[in-house]
Amino acid sequence: MVLAAVADPPVRRGSDYAQLSRRISRAGLLERRPGWYAVRIALTLGAFVAGWVAVILVGDSWWQLLLAVGLAVATTQVAFLGHDAGHRQMFRRRGPSEAVGLLAGNLAVGLSYGWWVDKHNRHHANPNHEDEDPDVGAGALVWTHEQALQTRGFGRRLARRQAYLFFPMLLLEGLNLHVASIKAVVGREPGGAHRTPMRHRGVEALLLAVHTAGYLAVLLLVMSPVQALAFAAVHQGLWGLYMGCAFAPNHKGMPMPTAEDDFDFLRKQVLTSRNVRGGRFVDVALGALNYQIEHHLFPNMPRANLRRAQPLVKAYCAEQGIPYAETGLVESYRQALAHLHEVGRPLRG
Repeated sequence: MVLAAVADPPVRRGSDYAQLSRRISRAGLLERRPGWYAVRIALTLGAFVAGWVAVILVGDSWWQLLLAVGLAVATTQVAFLGHDAGHRQMFRRRGPSEAVGLLAGNLAVGLSYGWWVDKHNRHHANPNHEDEDPDVGAGALVWTHEQALQTRGFGRRLARRQAYLFFPMLLLEGLNLHVASIKAVVGREPGGAHRTPMRHRGVEALLLAVHTAGYLAVLLLVMSPVQALAFAAVHQGLWGLYMGCAFAPNHKGMPMPTAEDDFDFLRKQVLTSRNVRGGRFVDVALGALNYQIEHHLFPNMPRANLRRAQPLVKAYCAEQGIPYAETGLVESYRQALAHLHEVGRPLRG
């Protein structure tokens, strides 16, 4: 199996989605924004590199923990660039998109680009579908009553109180992403085939190794072992927390289709997604993932165009009588946590 970028949605002439797609296309919102991305990449990577230069200059000092906080933010912003590259929002051609994705994901962040594209493809194809979307499969958290009832031992104790533990558990998400990336690169099925499809497995492995070696070398050469451990804990913990907080508002607590539901593409994407209001600060903080409905309908649309597409999509959904979920950031978390709490209810009886 050969990995492509996150797939374009199917467009059938005369369908409800096709009519919306024509409106969006006529507005020029599917055109690439190379100038905008050139500035965004320069600013993001500039902040990321400046953070690491500051770490080297500050040296053996507990002030490094403040730099770890700033680098957690910069690292997440770099990860957003990898996300956009995976969707080919920057370039139409696969080569440049993969180059940016590999450099941003594997080298800068330590996250396997090929693993993420494979996983994210499946999420976009069937968002919030318990059997098809890997983001709502049973794991440390459970998303349905059925998943909750299947837990045992320590997992069941987590599920009972998972709403209260959600944010603390996100502090481990960075470590989880690193481990999952390594497993994806080297993991094999019993028959010997690689478990995760990947176009550039050797390059991914090399870049992950360079990232890990460089990360450890910088920390251990410029600060004491205890400070290095504290820096890594703050940096990786807050990076995982930030990543989780950026992605959690998008679908958690929204309807979860089953095999019995027969939604067309438009309704499947809109009904399972939630937008987050908040202005340009939220746009930057969440990497424009707060326009989750528009992003799921047009995954290749450049990030900068999602804000402009939103009024067109919202108006079209009103015409079609399709509920369009939009709320504030705090309320989005409240809804997500309420869903997690409700899922654990059968275990608390």
